[in-house]
Amino acid sequence: MPTIAGKKSKSKETAKGDAKNERVIAQNRKARHNYQVLDTLECGIVLTGSEVKSLRNGQISLEEAYGRVQQNEVWLVGCDIPEYNFAHQLNHIPKRRRKLLLHRREIRKFAAQAYEKNLTLVPLKMYFLRGRAKVLLGICRGKKQFDKRESMKKKDMQRDIDRATRRG
Repeated sequence: MPTIAGKKSKSKETAKGDAKNERVIAQNRKARHNYQVLDTLECGIVLTGSEVKSLRNGQISLEEAYGRVQQNEVWLVGCDIPEYNFAHQLNHIPKRRRKLLLHRREIRKFAAQAYEKNLTLVPLKMYFLRGRAKVLLGICRGKKQFDKRESMKKKDMQRDIDRATRRG
């Protein structure tokens, strides 16, 4: 049977459509300012029903959260998901530790890097991908004060250059 030119396969269309299917819940903007992100990894998270409902309402704080490796498992510590208003008896504890879902080899690789090089696991953003909650976890190195000032100067210079080019 002859093929029709210009017809796309379904697998390529779904691969391109994944970005549209991502709904960002929260981003940790301070993490990019306070840390230098060396590598990132997408991982799942174990949640209860009322936590998912709170996330769908957009109620979450990632600013004080960090990742911790304990007994070959990765945990998200300090993430605040407020209680869901309409779940009376089935509500969750807002600041409890939540397990992150990673493969064993990913845990070994990231845990080894974090431990040996004295790095921190920081959640950069949380989002829904195809109906499942995901966390973008970054391996980060803390910035010193002069690094923060230098990055702010670069941003200001780039902003001035962009303004000048727009004016002509």
